[in-house]
Amino acid sequence: MTRYNNLKMSILDNVKIGNSVQVNLELSKDRLTKETIDAINVSSLGKISDFKITDGKGIGVILRLSNGKEQWFFEDEIDFLDENGNVIKKNNDKKENSNFIFDFLRELNYENKKKSKRLT
Repeated sequence: MTRYNNLKMSILDNVKIGNSVQVNLELSKDRLTKETIDAINVSSLGKISDFKITDGKGIGVILRLSNGKEQWFFEDEIDFLDENGNVIKKNNDKKENSNFIFDFLRELNYENKKKSKRLT
């Protein structure tokens, strides 16, 4: 289970409150107000002011945008920046994440206790 918990908490290992990140507007514009979109168009950089648990599937961030307002984003809607302001490439290895389920299922020993009769 530790491996699964680490997958959900990865954003906390990569950024801290006060760090700047870049918003990927293409991934989030369908749910944002015009005011927020305009602020991101002025500057796609935002400063993390807090973290938020999102619908049981992960952790999002609350960003302070260029207009001074705050808006929350899912983890996949932002890009992390290094100390020089360059985007850090994400490791989106979904295959590795899905292997957890298969590894878990392999450990289950299923035995069919009812012998099915062959249909003739």
